[in-house]
Amino acid sequence: MLTDYHVHLHESKGLSLDWLKVYVEAAQERGIDELGLSEHAYFFDETAGILTHPWAERRRTLKFSDYVALFEAAEAAGLDVRFGIEMDYIPGKEEAIARFIERYPFDYVIGSVHWIGDWGIDLGEFKDEYARRNIEEVYAQYFEQVIRLAESRLFQFVGHLDLVKIFGYRPNDEDFLDRWYERVARSLAQNGTLIEISTAGLRKPVGEIYPSRRLLEKCRAYGVGIVLSSDAHHPDHIGYRYEEAVALAREVGYTEVHVLKNRRVTPVPLG
Repeated sequence: MLTDYHVHLHESKGLSLDWLKVYVEAAQERGIDELGLSEHAYFFDETAGILTHPWAERRRTLKFSDYVALFEAAEAAGLDVRFGIEMDYIPGKEEAIARFIERYPFDYVIGSVHWIGDWGIDLGEFKDEYARRNIEEVYAQYFEQVIRLAESRLFQFVGHLDLVKIFGYRPNDEDFLDRWYERVARSLAQNGTLIEISTAGLRKPVGEIYPSRRLLEKCRAYGVGIVLSSDAHHPDHIGYRYEEAVALAREVGYTEVHVLKNRRVTPVPLG
């Protein structure tokens, strides 16, 4: 079984059925068994008050009813696509996130950490901030939020688990990293939160799958389950370099992935 649950339409050509069909065809051509859409929640008016940074506010231009209508049209057209959303995890906004999630029949919800305070850590326009900060403090703040994300138990899986490495900045102290990897993996396991093996990092400056092998090994040791994702923003990204993701999963000992429906997770053999 191969999955691609981290897929975006809106930023390329909008939420149209015809554009979705192109994604579905790409998934079929590349052997993807389950495809799920997971638009960024900050695009929708209904999430106002969760992520309030001006960068996001300028992009909040959609009604969630349009997203729901797309899935209804897809079902009517016979397209089997899972209904997901990618939520920015913002500490202190758990109740608002929960209220939004419970309003809709999602198959799954991705929780992602993109922000440390007012800093968008994966945005090119803000990447110089890494050079101005203590990188160990940055990693500690990032992974502490990942732990809180898991503890909230609001999400089926974490998006791009070590996104903080996106521009290639890393602490020099390997023991420091190992301690955080241990804490993160233990929390994910204790709270039943999956992770994705995402090939998106191979398209980013870091040039590496999310998460790193060492972090993935920690997750495997604690029994944290996986899905496979591309974080696609274009049909060309669907299943991108999946042979490397599958190989990495197998090398660290994974033999199963999970399929997601009605916010339930089910293990199946890895394709």
